[in-house]
Amino acid sequence: MPIYHTLGQIPRKRHTVFRRPDGGLYAEELMGHEGFTGTSSLLYHVHPPTTVKSARKVRDVVWEKDDDVSLRHRHFRTAQARQGGSPTMDRTPILFNADIAMLYVEPDELDAHFYRNSQADECVYVAEGSGVLESSYGDLPYRQGDYVMVHRNILHRWRLDPAAGPTKLVVFESRGHVRWPKRYRNEFGQLLEGAPYSERDIRRPTELRTHDEKGDFRLLVKQYDAINELILDHHPFDVVGWDGYFYPWAFNIHDFEPIVGRIHQPPPVHQTFQGDGFVICSFCPRPYDFDPAAVPAPYNHSNVDSDEVLFYASSEFMSRKGIEYGSITHHPDGLPHGPHPGRAEASIGAKATDELAVMMDSFRPLHVAKAATAFEDPSYHRSWLDQQHEQFNPPTS
Repeated sequence: MPIYHTLGQIPRKRHTVFRRPDGGLYAEELMGHEGFTGTSSLLYHVHPPTTVKSARKVRDVVWEKDDDVSLRHRHFRTAQARQGGSPTMDRTPILFNADIAMLYVEPDELDAHFYRNSQADECVYVAEGSGVLESSYGDLPYRQGDYVMVHRNILHRWRLDPAAGPTKLVVFESRGHVRWPKRYRNEFGQLLEGAPYSERDIRRPTELRTHDEKGDFRLLVKQYDAINELILDHHPFDVVGWDGYFYPWAFNIHDFEPIVGRIHQPPPVHQTFQGDGFVICSFCPRPYDFDPAAVPAPYNHSNVDSDEVLFYASSEFMSRKGIEYGSITHHPDGLPHGPHPGRAEASIGAKATDELAVMMDSFRPLHVAKAATAFEDPSYHRSWLDQQHEQFNPPTS
């Protein structure tokens, strides 16, 4: 997963002689997950990827938990979060557990370093901005609304396009391999006709740029909950060709085909990806339920074994009041939640919704990062009280 792809020059058979123009051998590198049994790709380097001149730990990455662990619904306004900095080094943690973490960043710097996360897959939702994800596998252009999937240990660099305006990224770090839901695939791995997207919607690296340069090149590697600096003696994007199933890829939320019905459909119909201990769903513009008696707004429900997190990629959401574009809500296991007062009634007879949101459900409790409390709305848990729903903490401009 996702699909076989190849770029550049590769020999006819794997693990056979493949020589550079100067007569030396290109250096083979197999990269993949689950040892030698998961998806993998075979890359051919001009220089061995092992020529490290120095290595040191730069800093620990320890996310401090909020001291207030009382059970309540929470709401964070990213419009008030820190702005600027690096797309890789200046991410603000929002929620996390042993399986999944959610972070937010509005970068305005082009990284001089190269980066890889060696302890997690990264699924990055591009709320705003466009540019190119550079990697050993080639260039992957991205745009607003993209999920950019950077699997564990893939060396990359975000090349932001300043002309496209500000960049806003929601980052999901997964300890396990992020993948398409199994129920969308047949026994051969192909996406089914009934899946909400197809292989045509998956964008892969398009152009391979081979850099044959010697010098000191700085790599920052996240591993063992720390940022480590490696100095390589050559440009790391020196791959002349590769093939396989393990590479960065992108899927745009607007290519997700919503599944609708005569009566309200439950959230699993919006599932987009799955990981170990969590799922990611996309709530997209779509027609409402078409039975005359249908109540399109979701019913109250209790998460008895999962936490629900929503990033509101627009200011419209059928069941919510008091949220804004960029809001993040956390509805923890142990509490019922549902539509705000008046929203269920207002949805009856409505024909469609323009909502856009990314949901992550975690099957283990999430910790609130202390850093996120700086832009928390403290009154959100009271927003279901009828007498307050109109006055509830209106968004600031």
